[in-house]
Formats: sequence, structure tokens, C-alpha cells
Amino acid sequence: MQSTFRRIPRDGEKKDKPSPLPRHVASRGRRKSVERVSPIPFGIGFVKPHNYWEVVRTAWENKRNPLFTWRILRDGVCDGCALGTTGMRDFTMKGIHLCTVRLNLLPLNTMGPLDVRVLDDVEALRSVSSKDLRALGRLPYPMFRRRGDPGFHRISWDEALGIAARRIRAARPDRIAFFVTSRGMTNESYYVANKVARFLGTNHIDNSSRPCHSPSTTGLKETIGVAASTCSYTDWIGSDLIVFFGSDVPNNQPVTTKYLYYAKEQGTKIAVVNPMREPGLERYWVPSVPTSALFGTRFADAFFPVHTGGDIAFINGVLKHMIEKGWINSAFVANHTNGFEALQAAIERQSWEELERQSGVRRQAMFDFAEMYSRARTAVFVWSMGITHHRFGVDNVKAIVNLGLAGGIVGRIKCGLMPIRGHSGVQGGSEMGANPRDFGLGFPVDEQNADRFQGIWGFRPPTTHGMTAVGMIDAAHAGGLDVLYMAGGNFLETLPEPEYVREALARVPLRIHQDIVLTSAMLVDPAYAVLLFPAQTRYEQRGGGTQTSTERRVYFSPEVPGRRIGEARAEWEIFIQLGERVRPEASHLIHFEDGAGVRAEIAKAVPTYDGIQNLREKGDAFQYGGPRLCEGGTFPTPDGRARFTVVLPPDLDIPDGQFLLSTRRGKQFNSMIQGEVDPLLGAGRRDVLMGQEDAAVLHLHEGDAVLLSNELGSYRGRLRFAPIRPRNVQIYWPEGNVLIRRGIVDPACEMPDYNALVRIEPVTASERRP
Repeated sequence: MQSTFRRIPRDGEKKDKPSPLPRHVASRGRRKSVERVSPIPFGIGFVKPHNYWEVVRTAWENKRNPLFTWRILRDGVCDGCALGTTGMRDFTMKGIHLCTVRLNLLPLNTMGPLDVRVLDDVEALRSVSSKDLRALGRLPYPMFRRRGDPGFHRISWDEALGIAARRIRAARPDRIAFFVTSRGMTNESYYVANKVARFLGTNHIDNSSRPCHSPSTTGLKETIGVAASTCSYTDWIGSDLIVFFGSDVPNNQPVTTKYLYYAKEQGTKIAVVNPMREPGLERYWVPSVPTSALFGTRFADAFFPVHTGGDIAFINGVLKHMIEKGWINSAFVANHTNGFEALQAAIERQSWEELERQSGVRRQAMFDFAEMYSRARTAVFVWSMGITHHRFGVDNVKAIVNLGLAGGIVGRIKCGLMPIRGHSGVQGGSEMGANPRDFGLGFPVDEQNADRFQGIWGFRPPTTHGMTAVGMIDAAHAGGLDVLYMAGGNFLETLPEPEYVREALARVPLRIHQDIVLTSAMLVDPAYAVLLFPAQTRYEQRGGGTQTSTERRVYFSPEVPGRRIGEARAEWEIFIQLGERVRPEASHLIHFEDGAGVRAEIAKAVPTYDGIQNLREKGDAFQYGGPRLCEGGTFPTPDGRARFTVVLPPDLDIPDGQFLLSTRRGKQFNSMIQGEVDPLLGAGRRDVLMGQEDAAVLHLHEGDAVLLSNELGSYRGRLRFAPIRPRNVQIYWPEGNVLIRRGIVDPACEMPDYNALVRIEPVTASERRP
């Protein structure tokens, strides 16, 4: 793939005169007036994020380390969402680019160490919320707890690595598993974790991209041959149409609202396919655009309120209209794709009645979307976990690809398919090989690629597929794991059925938690012992590190001078030191002197990342594959053509008296809850979001205490009216995991289904807790 390299000038260096838009967009002469929300300044009277207050609050929370905080903001690559700002600027437009996600994460990077005496007795910590556990401070030293001990005690790194090495040597490789989170993790750490796991003889390694976008990876790879966004963020600005499928970017990627503002200024139409009429996509106050900060901006031009999981039926209905009206891009389909005839035949057999019932919207709404799409010369499709968090997530993605191919929007400027990432590390995680089915991007686990990596690594990795995160917990519950190494992450909060997960964690003889702060999973009683490895943040990593953004741009984030926490070590160095202790006779095969050495080997092992070895300073970056993949309709598949897929709507019948429940995010980063109120909806963490029509049928009123239940468990909350599709309800995640059944996964990638059928009834006064 072709890559483009560019460096953002450092402070003090000469810069070109900034332009808010790329030249080829600014010269199109399409600038429009953007519709305002209200003449009342600063959105007074509206439920909205208070971005300026967040700046003040962040400054207060980081008051003890103001210079260190400023250096992180000025020089570091954002550890929040995967847009990849360098310092406070990015590659898409001029001006300051700073969002509340990054501000809320700052204390994790600037706080001091916790007092390890609080770990003397973990019983006192079990009732403490995860938010308050994090607020205790950073992990400063290795800690150890045996079964039966009331708490942890401090040990040396030599002791900690020795305990871990002895248990790993005593275990069979197929009873050892690694999980690597996205929390500020660098490509170097992912790559070294991948290499060390294989060095120890196991392919049981997974990362947090699986519970986010594994259906996107699988669906895109099988249809267009690439498992990443085919376009860049600059393609949003000047596109005729942007469609958000199951994605709420103002909540999860708030920096994108600035892109949307400039897109609207260029005349872009925005459509939203989602069960909830998300307020942030309807109107938003973009803090870094003065007029928007004052009067707000109306973004979405059309909402299509499908049932939860009704996207395939909706898309098939749109395609049915496009076929009947002759709106298919026939030249693109004939010259660059296969399989359209089979898809057309399957869609023609699907009745309008069935498509309406399964999608939740009328035939006319599907026509309106088809007409809007067909009138657009260019379009970008964006999706997120509202599409992937289903047992049929891969089919959801393939349906979106079908729609994109039918309109010929892949491989052209201002067009593309974008599975937008919510975390800064997840795009690079799997591409570095930290997953059970690939040694690295483009090299699946098999005999031939094992031979290839033996030539690079000096040892031959195993060739059987490893376990995913879901499989690891099932294996642990069945007594099939001896060592579980978790570099960040908290399965208690991210996987369904938390009590089952708790039981599984308690049955692992040795758990190793490598992290920067305390988590509730660390407090689970061990079968033998628990080790805590204190890690550094990406900003403390010796020599800096890199991350990959949603648009495939690889950034260098320099080491930031400032205070360091106790004996915390760089994540990639901990992996190496453990591997060297387990197999000292072969330690030279996994040893790296510095991050530059890791990057040099990444360039050899994963050729798509050729160029990463040149990243050394703030602002250094390259975009693998260039601004767009599949340019000119040439796809990296065996025959160079993309593939349509026959996907049928899943059976989503909702039994009488029940509702289809889905989980949503509020003021949080992954499972890290940062506030009790969702600033976009004004809803509390225990609120149950339901439409007024459904509430009237149940004789419920806003504010009523309600009980949600199914065969798995129950959940008490308070009813709040929301603009959501009838027969659909939402509650916040991870609290809602108590109603989500384990074992219901997409068969192609093991993505858990984070949806469930529930019954809803009022809680009487006598049943209410005191």
C-alpha cells in the first residue's frame, strides 16, 4: 500500500498559513450558511455539554501538576478517541482541537501515586465505585496477594517477575492467555505483547478492538479486502452526504462535531439511521467555532428510526427501491464487483411487509433514504457499536458495504466506508498482531506465515487459532486457564453476565493485572495469587511511542518530561522482561533496547506499516495506504473486485409484553464512568429510556421507578422519556450487563450481543428499597 508521510511543525517552527479546509474543498464554492439552533447565546435552556466548564474543572483537577498537564496537551497525541490529534491540532483543519474526552482522561496521566496501605484489606474496597478506585491514584509498585490474604503487599520487580515466570514455566502454553486493552496503549506495546505471547508458545492473545469493531474487521475484509476505513476525515468536508449508522459521534468522538460543522458549511447533508433520535446529532454547540459555541448548529437533516437490529431490513429496503428505480451505479457494479445478481434476486424475494416489520420503518422512509443517497454525487458511511454489538454484527457491516458498493462510493474522493473508532489504541491493536487469528496485519495464523515470522523472530510461533476474550473467560470458568495476563481492561465491566465473569476470574490460579490504576477486577479473590504490575502511560514511555487513528494515520507521541510514578515501567518493557525471565536461554530473541528498535522490526514484520521506523519527533506521522483505499475501484482481493453479500434480516420479533433492550454510553470512556448525568440527554446512570407512547400503554409516567427483568436477572431504574423507536428501550452500559446473556455471539468473530428482551413493570412503594 502507498503511504503518505507528513509532520506537523513543532511550536516555534514556520507554518504555512492555516486554512480551515483542504484547498480542493475550499475552492468548490459551496459554502452555505449553517442553521443555528437558538438565538439565545450558549444554549441556555438546552440540555447540552458544558465544554467550557469542563476546561475549568480539568484545570482544577490537574492543579498540582500544571506544567506537566500543559506539556501533555501541547505535545502528546491524544489518548482519547482515535481521531489522533497531535498536541491540540490535527491534519484536517486549523485551530485548536480539544475535546472533553481528552480532558476527562487527563487526571489519569497527571495524578500522583496511591497510598499502597489502602490495599492492606481489599474488603473495604469492594463497595467503592470504579470511579473512586481510580481516584485513589496511580499504582506505584508491584503488589502481590495470595489466596486467603486480606490484601496486597508490596514486592520488588525481581520478585514479581520471578513469581510470574515460575507459574508460566509450569503451565502448558495452551493454558496461558493475554489480553491487551486500548487504554493509552501504543503500537509498540501491542507488537511486543504479540511477540512475547507467541514466544511463550500461545496464540491466546486478544485486545479490546474485539468487543468494539471485530464485526467491522471481519465484514470489510471479506467484502472489499481491507479491514479499515477506506477514506479520510477530509472526505467528510465537501461530501454531499454523510450517513451515521448506529453511531453517536457527539458523545463518543466529540471532536468530529467540528468536522461536521465545516461539512455543513460546504452543503453536506447528514442522515442518521438509529433507534434513538440522538440529541447531539440533531443539534450541538461546537466550542471551538465561535458562532456554533454561541448559537449551536443543527446537524442531521433526516433521521430514520429503525428498530434495534433493524438495519439489514432497512438497507435491503433501500436497495429494493434503488433496483426498482434504476438508481444502482451499474457501471461500478459491473466493472468492480461480483455477486450483485444473487443479492438482487434475494432482495426481490423479500416482501415490503416483512422489511417494514423487521426494520420498524415504513416503505416510504426507505424510499426517502434511497432518493437522498441517489441524488448525492458523493457519500461517506460511518458506523460504530450500534451496528457491531449484535450476534449478526458481521452481516450488519456487510449490508452497509452492499449499499456502498451499489452506489459506487468506495475508492473515490469525498466517499468511503468508515468504521469510526472510539479509542486511540484499537486500530493498531489487531494490526500489530495482538489477536488470536493474525500474527500481524495481512498475515493470518497459518503454517506459511509461521514460517515467515520464524525468519523475522528467530522462533516459530504456534499455528492454531487462539482464544478471544470471550473464549478466555469461558475457559477460565471451566478451569482451563492457569495464567491470565491482563494489560489493562476490566472484564467485570465489559463482558455480559458480570457474576459469571467474576466466578471465572476467581478460578484462575494466577492473574496478572498490568495497569496504571486500581480496577474492581483486581479485587476478585484468586485461586492462588494476584500480581499487580504498575505501568506507565504513553506519555511516560521511554523514547515515546506511536498510535494509529481511525483514518489509518500512524502518529508519533513523544515522551513528555515530568514527574514519574514510583517504580512504574513502560508496558512494552514489562512484557519483554517477563519473557526473558521465563526463557532466559532465548532472551535475545525478544529483546529490544528502545522503542526505535521495536518500530524498526514492526516495519519488517508488518510491511503495511513501512514508515513507522521513521517516526521520531512530535508531529511525525504517515497514513498507510494514502488518503483513500481501493482507489479507482481496485480492491485488494484475489481478483481485484469487491463482493456483494446476500444478507437476510434477522428475526427480531418482539413478543407481546416485552421490549427490545440495548445498551448505550453516557459521560464515560469505554466502561470508565466519568459522570452520573449524560450531558447530551440529561439522563442519569440508572434511567431507563423509553418513548412516551410505550409508557402510556404501561400506564407509566416520567420519573416512575421501574423494574426490568428477564430470565437472567433484573434491573431497577427510573423511567425517563426519550425520542426512541416504540418497543425499544435503552439503559446505560456497563450497568446494563446484568441483563445481557453471555454466549450469544456473532459466529464469525465472537462479538457478544449487547441486546436483550426484557419485561418492564412499575416498582410499587412497598417494593422500593429504603
